[in-house]
Amino acid sequence: MYLSRVRVDLNGLSRGALFDIMDGRAYAAHQLLWRLFPEYQGPRPFLFRQEMEESEEGGAPRGLPLFYVLSDREPASSPGLLEAQCKPFIPVLEVGERLAFRLRANPTVAKSVSGKRGQRADVLMAAKYPFEAGGERKSQACVEAMDAAAREWLTERAESWGFHLPAEPEVGAYRQHALPKDKGRPIRFSSVDYEGLIEVTDPGRLIETLAQGLGRAKAFGCGLMLLRRP
Repeated sequence: MYLSRVRVDLNGLSRGALFDIMDGRAYAAHQLLWRLFPEYQGPRPFLFRQEMEESEEGGAPRGLPLFYVLSDREPASSPGLLEAQCKPFIPVLEVGERLAFRLRANPTVAKSVSGKRGQRADVLMAAKYPFEAGGERKSQACVEAMDAAAREWLTERAESWGFHLPAEPEVGAYRQHALPKDKGRPIRFSSVDYEGLIEVTDPGRLIETLAQGLGRAKAFGCGLMLLRRP
C-alpha cells in the first residue's frame, strides 16, 4: 500500500471543477483523483480524505485543497494538475499500542423490514428524528443525542476492526451530501469526523481494516483512518 499527500494545481482545473472541489463536493474530488492512476482499468484502488492545506508556517489554512490518499498501487503525479508525495505504507503495530486517529466516516445501519435487511439508515438522522422540527432540533439535547449515536456506531464496530476506544472520541463536522445522477434521484449520504485515540487489539485485522476502509461511501471521501503515534 501507499500513502500520499496530494496537492492540486488550481491552474490546471476548469472553473466548474475548481468550485466543486473547493466546495468539498466528493464526486468531483473522486473523479480528479482517478487521474493518479492513468493506466489502471479495474475497481477503485484508493481511499481518500479531503482537507484544507495549511500555510507553510503551520498556521491558518490557506484555503487550498489537500488530499490524503491510501492506495494499493503507487500513484503517478499529473504535471500541471496533481502533485503526489508518496511513500510505502507498511505499518508495524503491536497489541496494546495506543495511536491517535482521525476518521471521516458515513455512519449507517441496515434497517430491518419484515425481518429482512432493508435500506441503509443514517444513524445521526435517526437520533435527530424524535426531536420536533424547528427549535428543538437545534437544542443541546438534540446535538448530544446525535453525537452519542455517532460514537456508538464507531464503538460497536471497533473490536471487529481490530481496535477499541480507550476514551470517547470527539465528533463533529456532520454534513449531508447530495451527488447528482444522470437519471433518478441523487445519491445522498452523510459524513462525520472523528478524532481521538485507539488501542490496537488485533494488528493484522486493523491493517486489513485500514486497507479496506471503515464504513460506507468510501468512493466519496469516507473511510480512510489516519493514524499517528502520539
